[in-house]
Amino acid sequence: MGEKKNRKQGKAKERSGQRTGLLRAVRNAPSAILSGAAQTVSAATLFFVTLAVDTTRSVSSTLLYPFAPLLKFLLPATVSTFLLTPALKNLPKKKSVANASSAPSYTLPPLDPPQTPSSVANIAAAAETDSVSFQPADSSSEFTESVSTSTRTTETIADVTVTEFLTVSGLTVSESTKLVPESNQTATPATQVIEETITAIQDPFIPQESTPAAKMSGQIGKIPGVGAETLKYINETLKKRIMFIDGAMGTMIQRYRFTEEDFRGERFKDHKKDFLKGNNDLLSLTQPKSIYEIHSKYLEAGADFVETNTFSSTTIAQADYFMEDLAYELNKVSAEIAKKACIEYTKKNPAKRRMVAGAVGPTNRTLSISPSVENPSFRNVTFDELVVAYSEQIRGLLDGGSDILLVETIFDTANAKAAVYAIDLVFEEDGYDRVPVLISGTIVDQSGRTLSGQTGEAFITSMLHSSPVAIGLNCALGADQMLPFLQAMSKATPTFVICYPNAGLPNTFGGYDESPEDMARQVKQFADLGLVNIVGGCCGTTPDHIKAIHDALKDYVPRVPQPLDPEILYVSGLETLKIDRNLGFVNIGERCNVSGSKIFAKKILAGLYEEGLAIARAQVESGAMVIDVNMDEGLLDGKAAMTKFLNFIASEPDIAKAPLMIDSSNFEVILAGLKCAQGKCIVNSISLKEGEAEFIKKAKIVRRFGAAVVCMAFDEEGQAVDANRKFEICSRSYKILTEVVGFPGGDIIFDPNILTIATGLEEHNNYALEFIEGSKRIKDNLPYCKISGGVSNLSFSFRGKEALRQAMHSVFLYHAIKIFGMDMGIVNAGFLTIYDDIEKDLLKLCEDAIWNKDPEVTDKLLAWAETHGKDAKKDNSEEEEWRKWDVELRLSHALVKGITKYVIGDTEEARLLTKKYPRPLNVIEGPLMSGMKVVGELFGAGKMFLPQVIKSARVMKSAVAHLIPFMEIERLENLKNLQLDDVDPDAAYNGTIVLATVKGDVHDIGKNIVGVVLGCNNYKVIDLGVMTPCDKIIEAAIKNKAHIIGLSGLITPSLDEMVYVAKELERRNLKIPLLVGGATTSKMHTAVKIAPRYSQPAIHVLDASKSVVVVSSLLDSSQLEDFVQDINDDYEDMRAEHYEGLKDRRYLKIEESRTKRCVLDFVKHVPVKPKFLGTKVWDSYDLSKLISHIDWNPFFQTWQLRGKYPNRGFPKIFNDETVGAEAKKLYDDALFMLKTIVDEGVLKSKAIVTFWPANSVGDDIVLYDPADDEGRTKVVGKYYGLRQQAEKDSDNDEPYYCLSDFIAPKSSGVKDYIGGFAVSVGFGVDEACVEFEKKFDDFSIIMIKALADRLTEALAEIIHEETRKEHWGYAPEENLKPEELLQVKYQGIRPAPGYPSQPDHTEKTTMWNLMEINEKTGISLTESLAMTPAASVSGIMFSHPGSTYFAVGKIDKDQIEDYAARKGMEVPEVEKWLMQNLNYETD
Repeated sequence: MGEKKNRKQGKAKERSGQRTGLLRAVRNAPSAILSGAAQTVSAATLFFVTLAVDTTRSVSSTLLYPFAPLLKFLLPATVSTFLLTPALKNLPKKKSVANASSAPSYTLPPLDPPQTPSSVANIAAAAETDSVSFQPADSSSEFTESVSTSTRTTETIADVTVTEFLTVSGLTVSESTKLVPESNQTATPATQVIEETITAIQDPFIPQESTPAAKMSGQIGKIPGVGAETLKYINETLKKRIMFIDGAMGTMIQRYRFTEEDFRGERFKDHKKDFLKGNNDLLSLTQPKSIYEIHSKYLEAGADFVETNTFSSTTIAQADYFMEDLAYELNKVSAEIAKKACIEYTKKNPAKRRMVAGAVGPTNRTLSISPSVENPSFRNVTFDELVVAYSEQIRGLLDGGSDILLVETIFDTANAKAAVYAIDLVFEEDGYDRVPVLISGTIVDQSGRTLSGQTGEAFITSMLHSSPVAIGLNCALGADQMLPFLQAMSKATPTFVICYPNAGLPNTFGGYDESPEDMARQVKQFADLGLVNIVGGCCGTTPDHIKAIHDALKDYVPRVPQPLDPEILYVSGLETLKIDRNLGFVNIGERCNVSGSKIFAKKILAGLYEEGLAIARAQVESGAMVIDVNMDEGLLDGKAAMTKFLNFIASEPDIAKAPLMIDSSNFEVILAGLKCAQGKCIVNSISLKEGEAEFIKKAKIVRRFGAAVVCMAFDEEGQAVDANRKFEICSRSYKILTEVVGFPGGDIIFDPNILTIATGLEEHNNYALEFIEGSKRIKDNLPYCKISGGVSNLSFSFRGKEALRQAMHSVFLYHAIKIFGMDMGIVNAGFLTIYDDIEKDLLKLCEDAIWNKDPEVTDKLLAWAETHGKDAKKDNSEEEEWRKWDVELRLSHALVKGITKYVIGDTEEARLLTKKYPRPLNVIEGPLMSGMKVVGELFGAGKMFLPQVIKSARVMKSAVAHLIPFMEIERLENLKNLQLDDVDPDAAYNGTIVLATVKGDVHDIGKNIVGVVLGCNNYKVIDLGVMTPCDKIIEAAIKNKAHIIGLSGLITPSLDEMVYVAKELERRNLKIPLLVGGATTSKMHTAVKIAPRYSQPAIHVLDASKSVVVVSSLLDSSQLEDFVQDINDDYEDMRAEHYEGLKDRRYLKIEESRTKRCVLDFVKHVPVKPKFLGTKVWDSYDLSKLISHIDWNPFFQTWQLRGKYPNRGFPKIFNDETVGAEAKKLYDDALFMLKTIVDEGVLKSKAIVTFWPANSVGDDIVLYDPADDEGRTKVVGKYYGLRQQAEKDSDNDEPYYCLSDFIAPKSSGVKDYIGGFAVSVGFGVDEACVEFEKKFDDFSIIMIKALADRLTEALAEIIHEETRKEHWGYAPEENLKPEELLQVKYQGIRPAPGYPSQPDHTEKTTMWNLMEINEKTGISLTESLAMTPAASVSGIMFSHPGSTYFAVGKIDKDQIEDYAARKGMEVPEVEKWLMQNLNYETD
């Protein structure tokens, strides 16, 4: 853990004048340092060094003091020590009460800023107490300490057996071995004794058959089977509960206040390094008992895992102290100490195994960032050096007994890839038992990126190949700041999730102030949202923090990992690219290839690497999603050139965001490239041409780096030409890669060889067809694999005939994508034409060539090229023919073709056509939008590719930019006419709209047009741009008091991000309507995926022209309710249609559904006891009081009268031009009959309410005798529940509901209650109908039945309201209007048997029997369990604020059988009553 080793605390005095300015400058520097740009980091580093040199020693130390943890990583130890090291002042003597009878003790005063040199890792820190008492120790002493009192007592090793003292890894040593120091001699180092006396390992989890020889060797890491048992235990435990990891080792070490002498001990008292204080890892050798005590305190607090004290125990990090040779020993001994503690605590509670996490830190070097401003390609460490260093560390950790390995605090993913590479090497080649691996990265600030610039999702993509048990985050941020990034990463990983944040953010002095209680409260959010499986603490956390976290989260259900779609190929640069059919064809930029680009080759051969970067950048900007880099040139050192160029790319975030394809025929060059890339690359390529053994060897190396692989259709016999051979070779390769090497199918990309056609040789003419047929067979038979190819090879025989080649490539891709879904290709992203725009004669020639339809096609193509090539006479009149068209057609043509040359003039011409386009906005809404619509249709049909769409977007932006000044003039004139001005910037606007292209998406043309349209209609638009994180959207909405938020996106992954934003808006309890738009969005997706996640309006907007109507409706209070209701009804119908159409919907087993139940808090919301237990009956109720509670909307629906928006609902229906007049007449008739009903007593009412003591047991609710509330032993009845089983979307974190979830479980000991009611205003309806029948008055018959229904519903509403406020009294302060009651804004629910939350009508019999409803009210049940009178309502009442209405939906047979057994009914009988809910056919 970052701070677990080196957290510095203290006070810094403020300086004035120049020093104050410097202080501000330094404290602002981390934002630049953490930006992920290598040059910025280097500049910042040099700034610190320069500052130290230019100012006094004390000033530099003071200024740099808060940045010690960061500089520890970035600067060599000697430099950082010179800049940062403080020393304690002379300590005044003072008697210690705690040690009054012992040697003199000292009191440490509050520390001033650092003034003199000391240790990097122990910059003076104030302890939690004002003073710390301790006894001065000589170098031969061992110490014990009570951390809570911060006192230390001396203890000398004398006549103590190794078993009695510090048997650090649970090892039994012979009793005859004593540690008895002779006079004037020091004790034998504990590690030496352990090495000499190992006889057995007392760990119950190590198989008993393990050989004594393996134990005696000291290499307990090689004992087979231990890792598998550990993995099994962890996997099983993490499915049941959240596990806990310890807190900061560094924070605890600081409490001991070790001196330089303490760090050195006797063994290192004469070590050549001038200071060792700060090398915390060394304390495992010199102060082992203190380290053991720290582990023990964390285990006592509830930790399942404790980390070894080895964060810096690599040869690289220890080189700062000249202690490289100690690396193995430090790791082994540290693991032994932790193992000792874990075994002791496991013995205390064998049911909870305690485990050692071997801590593997990032080192103080970085593979992705240059330490030199002048040379961005320079690195101060190599991948191989890191692998060697990590390998030695890992062997020591495993030999010391580490149960798992934890690669942590990853600020550079490339370093972490070296670590997991080393881990795999140690397992595979050194014979060590494979143990579980955990991985934890560090997001350095609110950008959501690591120090080397990767997003959290890209970090996961880069590391998943190591098959970690858990992956997550630690350090740098507190829990609250870490939450959004943890949410994003939780969605992106199929593994368990680990998170151990800091105790908040550091204060001015580098310390941490967040209390255990506050931190636990924030970490609890992780569990509330179902994000975590392993939780702990990093910087600033103590055993108290871990205990608080443990106690707060121990009973939570852990996160359930969701598998990734195996069809998707995930690759990454600084950002993740998901390659699947939704993304469409992926353009791989081909111009960074010295073999294929003369310009690029010339620059690289001349050493102009930075100019070569411009070519890479241009490809990304043109739409290349992956950058191919090839350095195969005879005059180049391919390995050096690849390394240098990729290091340059790493310094350019605009380029480095794209994944890399490392391309070479020399595998050593490929290796050189893999060692430079922190992202998940694509290797191009390997094949079987050198035989299976070499193929497997290379494939294993590629897999160890975590790269995807391109596999060529070559074998020992040569290149595959025909479709059969292509399929044969690829099938054989696929089997080896998946079954032998372990590649997932989605990481395999086949290149079945696009060969050149139309060469003049007949045998070549069928090559395109063979590729297409072979590729289709490969895709159909080899699951999840991808197809790629070098498209330019197809037309190689026509080099120099670029117009012809463009057409051939476009026709070939059109068919390859359409027929078999070609996934990607190496092609110049800007070198394609639109299929439909290819000249008809040329199109036919290309089609004939690709499909081999014409044996003379080669000659015909050559003839065409001669007349249309670069030497042919240009016919400018034909080329510019389109310039004679109408301006609307010209604008559309320019958009489709991506021509910017004339767009400004044409746009101005259209604007001046004021009769046709009175406002500048009309030009956008008219010809410009029409052109973009054509672009969208062509793109959707596969006839345009993304680079072409990007060109079209640039044309659109140019046109809109020209119109904006004119639209602003128009807006200001409108304000002037309204006698408003812009003095108050918000007063004149109709509302404020925040617009953003969501995170992961860079497309903004549609959003920009919406912004322009809204701005022209006098709305204030806050445009957040592209790639906007959710937090930024929410913060901007709050800050600007937004009335509406608009989200935009073009690519499919944006849809998931929009769902996430909706969920976050709901979690943050915002009330701002949400608009959704963009090319991939749809009304159906919004209805099914987004709207259900947000309780406020979430509305799909088809295009910019519709945005004003939607926004104005949402902001018009007179229209809002009806508009939203109309949308909600429409979306509800769409959801029902969607789910009905899901034929292959998966259903969870009932036991799995129960593990995902709704868990409510019955402690915070203690159930309220009703004012009475038992039954209350109303023999009549004043009907006149019901009229104000009538919901008239169902009344009009009964008569099939429904207004259209904006005249939906009562009373606006009266304004509807179609049904309004008839509705008003009907309403008047209803009021007249109501008066008669009330005045003449035509209808009678009855009501009954009963309350019972209740608790839930599983899916059922047990009801107790009202007289037995205290004892709760006399059961009078049981309500049986049904639980949702239909699998919910992966982005839906809703639980699987059952009504029993809303009642406190019996096991909780909480006393809960439940209510039942039945009401009717139907008494008298039948008699009245008889009279109307005599008069043949069918109208009145329908009217009185409809009114009886309305009055009954109103009575149910009033009885429920009185129950909440009076009879039960759990909401006594409720004060809702009738319309708010109808909108269900009250606490609690009243579902009825036979309805969605409990669709079983037979549950009514329990109500009727327990409440004696028929006897006491006359409301009875028919044989089919319908209520009579028909105008009757009944239900069950729940009070918990977390209770909610839901639909059980379809259920499976396992639940039906379980339900029938609980109810004591036959399965066929249950199936009969629940026929509409069955997910299967009955016999």
